[in-house]
Amino acid sequence: MPDAPAFTITPATPDDAKPVAAIYAYHVAHGTATYDIEPRSALATAGLISEHRAKGWPFLVARGADGAIAGYAYASQFRDRPAYAWTCEDSIYIDPAHQGRGIGRALLEALLMAAEATGFRTMIAVIGGAEPASVALHARCGFALAGRLDASGWKHGRWLDTVLMQRALGAGAASPPPE
Repeated sequence: MPDAPAFTITPATPDDAKPVAAIYAYHVAHGTATYDIEPRSALATAGLISEHRAKGWPFLVARGADGAIAGYAYASQFRDRPAYAWTCEDSIYIDPAHQGRGIGRALLEALLMAAEATGFRTMIAVIGGAEPASVALHARCGFALAGRLDASGWKHGRWLDTVLMQRALGAGAASPPPE
């Protein structure tokens, strides 16, 4: 029998905003997965979590055995126009001290299920910096390459590409969404 995972995945609450904001701030300052150059405050992060909860969209956190947040993931409507109501975009960020432990994959797999349960039919990954680890993670979880935007972002003194990947959820495009 395999060992129990060293973390659990639960829905986020606004009380999780401070550690979620700290993880995001690290990636804003040191990474290229986000093209933000200023981190979100804990207050803005609490608002983001609350907005997702109010809309029924998934926002998940991975908690270590000590209860500390090791990573988070959420799905948002891809664009705000009504015809995009069935397409979501994922966001996944892992605390740097917890990378390489399978948390990203566990979060993405849980997010895929939660987004499908919400009614989304397609998930889009917009991978800033064309991060190889993120591209590989999404490919392992069934995403296919949808395109590449060359030199679409400028951060840390260099041009960055953006990779787009896509995966159907549930019936995908096989049938129209409910009215």
